[in-house]
Amino acid sequence: MNKTWVSVIIAALFEVGWVIGLKHASGILEWGATVIAIIVSFTLMIIAARSLPVGTVYAVFVGLDTAGTVFAEIILFGYPIEISKMVFIGVLLLGVIGLKMLSKKKNKEVA
Repeated sequence: MNKTWVSVIIAALFEVGWVIGLKHASGILEWGATVIAIIVSFTLMIIAARSLPVGTVYAVFVGLDTAGTVFAEIILFGYPIEISKMVFIGVLLLGVIGLKMLSKKKNKEVA
């Protein structure tokens, strides 16, 4: 995994952070952290999109963000685990992995 893909993963983690922050922030420190997470998240995604296909970067970014947000709800806030939700998250992650693998294959063909 190259550093561009690592930046997409880190961007998705910051995205999960600011999504949670938008819902739960109540003080100036929490709102400040939320704003910083927004800036870091989008900056890393934009940087990654300069060297990888934009559609793939966005799909992976949103897929990881969606899965991360669902898992954060379960772990941090006690939301119930629903089998159907876990199945759909699994399908989503399979799609993300497939897009990443396809992007790696295309990048090798171009080089």
